[in-house]
Amino acid sequence: MPTDLPQERAIRKPGSLELDPSGGEGVAIDETRKLIASNKVEGTTVYDGAGDEIGTVHNFMVDKVSGQVAYVVLSFGGFLGVGESYHPLPWRALRYDRQLGGYVVDVDRTRLESAPRYGADEDPFVDDEYGAKVDAYYRTAPTS
Repeated sequence: MPTDLPQERAIRKPGSLELDPSGGEGVAIDETRKLIASNKVEGTTVYDGAGDEIGTVHNFMVDKVSGQVAYVVLSFGGFLGVGESYHPLPWRALRYDRQLGGYVVDVDRTRLESAPRYGADEDPFVDDEYGAKVDAYYRTAPTS
């Protein structure tokens, strides 16, 4: 994101695979056939197994040590951000559906409503056992 620094210049063209404007092979910074940038995942619709919309990807959490995505934070319920709750889902519980253009999770709305969740001003991950509770709820192995 550009700032007002006097010597700053754009390194890459948005959406390009260009690493360095003067040449080089480049790296993906937006989207490829198999990769997608984090900013494009955020806001993506999440559907249940029946194809009904149940929420959106608020963000995802990356394990600092392994570098792997541990949880997707699903924004669920509420209206225009009021009354919204956040549900951490293990990343491996989601699969991308090209036809829907979003992620599908095999959890129905009723099960999601009783899943581990938190509000906008809460940080449940200060409890070292919270991640294990999420994994147990969705019956997946811990991520690390």
